[in-house]
Amino acid sequence: MITLLHDNFSQLNDFLHEKSFSKIFILVDENTHEYCLPVLLGNLETDLSFEILEIEAGEEMKNIQTANHLWEILTEMQADRKALIINLGGGVITDMGGFVASTYKRGIQFINIPTTLLSMCDASIGGKTGIDLMHFKNMVGTFTFPEQIFVYPQFLDSLPFKEVRSGFAEMLKHGLIADKKHWESLIQIHKLDVESIIPHIQTSMDIKQDVVEKDFHEKNIRKTLNFGHTIGHAIESLCLEQGNPILHGEAVAMGMICEAHLAYLEGLISEQDSTIIIENIQRYYPYLDVSDFKDEDISALLLNDKKNTESKINFSLLSGIGSCVFDHHCSQKNILKALDFYRKLNDF
Repeated sequence: MITLLHDNFSQLNDFLHEKSFSKIFILVDENTHEYCLPVLLGNLETDLSFEILEIEAGEEMKNIQTANHLWEILTEMQADRKALIINLGGGVITDMGGFVASTYKRGIQFINIPTTLLSMCDASIGGKTGIDLMHFKNMVGTFTFPEQIFVYPQFLDSLPFKEVRSGFAEMLKHGLIADKKHWESLIQIHKLDVESIIPHIQTSMDIKQDVVEKDFHEKNIRKTLNFGHTIGHAIESLCLEQGNPILHGEAVAMGMICEAHLAYLEGLISEQDSTIIIENIQRYYPYLDVSDFKDEDISALLLNDKKNTESKINFSLLSGIGSCVFDHHCSQKNILKALDFYRKLNDF
């Protein structure tokens, strides 16, 4: 089980002492370099040499060019198969660092130290690594577990509000797909701040880990974790392509609204449940203006979603609050209705 460690770095230091790593590489972006790296270095107890690898922050950097740059640095610094990469950051860092580590010399060890709410509850857990291809999210990657995940909620203290809100979307998703009580506890939070959220992080981590342990390679139940992500990823990709990137959780929140309505249109949930879900998500997330996005552009991205089979768009949709079905094929008519439903929310 992955647990919150708070200020206790002894488990991390024990791990480093027990292993015979030749060198340690710490991957950061400019934000975690400034706010999180000093905390980590101040608590590391090792005689091993380490190097800092820094990339720019943002989803825009999660590409093959950045991966190639990091591979070259590892080569120049003579990293061998006994080296360790510590991914210190949010979802981009853990996705990128895991991908680079799992492919360099056919795999070197890595650990994740997530520093954002989203990466603590979701992105760093589960062994998915990856980069974006063109404007398609996570199209290239591996299934590779990190050696360990060390979660220190103190890193959330420096997190901007928008990042806190972004991670909260994944927590809401966990409740909606698997744990009604978790959902009901989360929507009792009126002030979205770190202090209010920390008591609920462990439950979200446990839900994610439990699903992954049952289906590591995403053949069945793990697909339920994609609720909100089919439409959400399409919107996130379009925003990135147009040079106006949005946070992952913002896209997922919109995706969950659309897909909750889609589940109602498909007869999977009642109108009452759909309304409850949508109205509660709206309490936390502002409307995203997607009026300029054409249906055909969104549909093209949906058709290229990596979860699809035989050119059919596979959705993970709620069958109730706390339950979810996967590989559900929706009519194009209902998909477009769900998108139009979201567009009209701004009229109220």
